[in-house]
Amino acid sequence: MQKGSIRVQTENIFPIIKKFLYSEHDIFIRELVSNAVDASQKLRTLSSIGEAKGEIGELRIDIVIDKDKKTLSIADKGIGMTEEEVDKYLNQVAFSGAEEFLQKYKGQNEANIIGHFGLGFYSSFMVSDKVEVLTKSFKEGSKAVKWECDGSPEFTLEETKKEDRGTNIVLHLNEESIEFLEPARVRTVLEKFCKFLPVPIYFEDKQINNPAPAWTKKPSELTTEDYQNFYKELYPFGEPPLFWIHLNVDYPFNLTGILYFPKIKQSYEIQKDKILLYSNQVFVTDEVKDIVPEFLMLLHGVIDSPDIPLNVSRSYLQGDPNVKKINAHITKKVADKLEEIFNTDRKSFEEKWESLGLFVKYGMMTDDKFLEKANKFFVMEDTNGKFHTLEEYKMATETLQKNKDGKQVFLYTTNPVQQDAFIQQAVSKGYYVVKMETLVDAAFINNVEMKWENTQFTRVDADIVDNLIDKNESLETVLSKDETEQLKKLFEHPVEGMQLNVEVKGLSNNSVPVTATRPEFIRRMKDMAATGGGMSAWYANMPDEVNLTINGNHPIFKSILSEKDSVKQEKLTKNLADLALLSQGLLTGNNLTSFISRSVELLEEKA
Repeated sequence: MQKGSIRVQTENIFPIIKKFLYSEHDIFIRELVSNAVDASQKLRTLSSIGEAKGEIGELRIDIVIDKDKKTLSIADKGIGMTEEEVDKYLNQVAFSGAEEFLQKYKGQNEANIIGHFGLGFYSSFMVSDKVEVLTKSFKEGSKAVKWECDGSPEFTLEETKKEDRGTNIVLHLNEESIEFLEPARVRTVLEKFCKFLPVPIYFEDKQINNPAPAWTKKPSELTTEDYQNFYKELYPFGEPPLFWIHLNVDYPFNLTGILYFPKIKQSYEIQKDKILLYSNQVFVTDEVKDIVPEFLMLLHGVIDSPDIPLNVSRSYLQGDPNVKKINAHITKKVADKLEEIFNTDRKSFEEKWESLGLFVKYGMMTDDKFLEKANKFFVMEDTNGKFHTLEEYKMATETLQKNKDGKQVFLYTTNPVQQDAFIQQAVSKGYYVVKMETLVDAAFINNVEMKWENTQFTRVDADIVDNLIDKNESLETVLSKDETEQLKKLFEHPVEGMQLNVEVKGLSNNSVPVTATRPEFIRRMKDMAATGGGMSAWYANMPDEVNLTINGNHPIFKSILSEKDSVKQEKLTKNLADLALLSQGLLTGNNLTSFISRSVELLEEKA
């Protein structure tokens, strides 16, 4: 039996490893199982080129719990190690990396910083009082050896009995880690990290992994049902996806994966972090924001790349040009797929727009290259249910919806039901009104106005219909100058939480008597503030600015001005103003209560 000290000068190497190696202790299972997979894969490769003699038999990995002995074992039938290899890889190579780590990072508090030091095996000491390695090399005539270490620099290495080729790592769990003697706890970790490893993994006599997941196959080998079944495997309780994109790149970087477009309900119960990152089928993380463009973080699925640099815990990305290339490639693939669906089956594309629109709009705001491509397939639904591309809308509105500055005016509604009266007036003039009802639309409108040339968005209730495209001169009013001033004063009463601007204009006598509108800019900023965008707090606390446009040509005002009872006259004008505010959803609280009481009083007086 050989005894010795691991070749490091620093005596406190193990405490440092235990403290800094991983932020989550359960990752030791992933590291040890991944090593077992590597050993199995190496044997398979050597066999394929004739360097491993005879049949290699079944390659599998077994995880076994022994509650009586308080041990957890990971056993493989892979390449194994000779005594010299154990000494080299466990006592020299890994620990030289550990010492380099120690010298470089001692005193720092960062928990995930040692990605290139080759310390995966030593994660076992985070949960163990003692670790045994029993191994036998695939090489002919090799003898089995046993390496043992209790977490100090001291180790023993001796011959032992082991019939089968491969390596068995036995962890004698410490008191703080006895949770890993519970099968349910171990199964949870295995299903999280090892679900798609390429070698069969058995736990409690059951295989727990799928060694050949869909993304590892060629697209030509898969059917629609295969893609849908794999989605169910990833998200058992999810609704079927809209469609998917299969990534398969081997130059200038390696990238495989399948990205699914999920259905998104109108309520936008959005779930991010549903894309899983793997490296050679080993689960790494669901934090993929550096690899996947931000606007595609709402996608679901898997990406796998051995070219993405990771630290030892494989949980955080390090800066690397490949990451940017992969990010750009995913953006291009998504844009190409959307354009393909739009061109080949526009009806289906439009039917999916409720879900797709969120991705597309978000991408157009945040990625100029995507914007350039998306301009071809971005669509807007008008209030009659017809969809228009950007160019189609411009052509349809070329004559009627260009203002004096030459800008194309996009009229839109954020709530077709609430803004129905305004929509009807706009449509009666031949205008097209498109729906902009989602949470991202306020920010989207603001953003693309700056990117699309000669474009202006105006909400359909931002002004009276005659002023939506350009400020128009009003008709002559039937009221005298004194009557106009008197009418204006009647409507200039304060409303709590609101800044009212009153204007008397000559409109057609069949137009409504009073119209409440909110200026486009201020209202848009308040909409963005409601979703946390822009100068949220400042705009959110501003009083609502509301323009009341009084139609001086409406016959009702002649009778109101001739009313001798000043109290009744005030009630009538307040009610007309409140009706206009009500149409904008601006009458709430005490103001709404007062309106209801006043309406009842007027009805009683009439009766």
